Amino acid sequence: MSPSTTRRPLVIAAVMGSMAMVAIEATIVSTVMPHIAAELGGLSIYSWVFASFLLAQTAMTVVFGKLADVYGRKPVMLVGIAVFLVGSVLAGFAWSMPALICFRLIQGVGAGAIQPVALTIVADLYPVRERGKVQGYLASVWAVSAVLGPLVGALLVQRLSWAWIFWINVPIGIAAAAGFWFFLREAPVVRRASIDVLGAVLFTVGITAVMVALTEFGLGHTATAWAWSALFGVVVWLFIVQERRAADPMVSFGLWRRRLIATVNGAALFSGMVLIGITTFLPMYVQVVLGQSSVVAGLALTMVMLGWPIGATFASRTFQRFGLRPLAVAGATLVPVGASAFALLGATSSPGVAALGSFVFGLGMGLLSLSSLILVQEAVDVSERGSATASNIFSRNLGSALGATFFGAVFNFGLTRQGSAVSISDDQLRRLLEGLPHAGFDAVAARLLLGSSLHLTFVAMLAISALMLVLILMLPRRGLHGQPAAT
Repeated sequence: MSPSTTRRPLVIAAVMGSMAMVAIEATIVSTVMPHIAAELGGLSIYSWVFASFLLAQTAMTVVFGKLADVYGRKPVMLVGIAVFLVGSVLAGFAWSMPALICFRLIQGVGAGAIQPVALTIVADLYPVRERGKVQGYLASVWAVSAVLGPLVGALLVQRLSWAWIFWINVPIGIAAAAGFWFFLREAPVVRRASIDVLGAVLFTVGITAVMVALTEFGLGHTATAWAWSALFGVVVWLFIVQERRAADPMVSFGLWRRRLIATVNGAALFSGMVLIGITTFLPMYVQVVLGQSSVVAGLALTMVMLGWPIGATFASRTFQRFGLRPLAVAGATLVPVGASAFALLGATSSPGVAALGSFVFGLGMGLLSLSSLILVQEAVDVSERGSATASNIFSRNLGSALGATFFGAVFNFGLTRQGSAVSISDDQLRRLLEGLPHAGFDAVAARLLLGSSLHLTFVAMLAISALMLVLILMLPRRGLHGQPAAT
């Protein structure tokens, strides 16, 4: 790619547009999902709407990162946008929860190309001394999406239909694709490599197996859960064998053997778990347990995405002064501090407590994510930059995919641990959300049950965030003060 012939501001505008589609999905879908679940049914598979998207995104991130190194950034980005838009259109027509899960999976495939390739394009166009500033611009996309997502979602549900939360991606995606088509110039790519299709398939099967196993454990189906766990073990063994023999493996063990990359990506996995947990379950807590509107729930979640760009912007402007390791440690410390606010929520708590915890959590994520990304990108040669960038995003997305299912299992365990004394149907959930009476239904008991289950889920999130901090403290001390360490 040639920065001298590429119109960088216009390409960055296209990057921001493409990332806006993925960013707005995080808040707008989370805010509206309780209403979608009440209409389509399927509360027990609620978390799979998020997990299916993240599973596909995770499985394809590394594949598309390698494809971008082989065939160039532009064609891979255009394919990713096209697939994402197809999934968005189909999701709007979903007639059941399983159908929505399938169409979200298609969206996830497209997102698996958009996110890593967009960040790789930025790394190609800007040297490290300028890249932090541009990453700050990209962080603002998440802030704007965070503000607009809940408000637009609530408005669309009230005035039109929840289907439009997916269909609004279409004009954004077309505009972004046009920007890449007309303004991104790349030098001919001469590198040849094989694509590890079998590795990608085995990875997808393995992650699916462990996610189903977690779901079944949460529902109390022990025998089924152990069967899926056994399948996961077999697939992991086959995956390792395949990756060791593949000419261009999906997961480069040589890349991951570097201490810096392994530590940063391991922390990214845990941070992704906590992030999806908050995104999935905080809106439900605010709406059902605290009795607030979907707009208030969305605004509480929005504070994550407001704190994130502030942390990322601060990191981008100060990392050459303070170094990346201190900034990563500071971010990893703020994440469990913010998560502790959710564990302290009660039925009489103010939504302001949730909003404050979200902001502190987002601030920590902003510091951690940007410093981690630059460390990984600068630890490798340019020829490996796409794969290295994808490895970091892959780790966070893998954490999100596992987190959606893991915390869903914890949530389901909380619902079922009291036996059949209290149960919540989809219709009863809808009535709780809308504040409607229900004959023969104890709304107070249902709110208490949901509150107890969600509290258990938030405690699990706090524990995972503490593990993330421990891992970040293991980062090599030779890091960026001027340049990052390579090992």
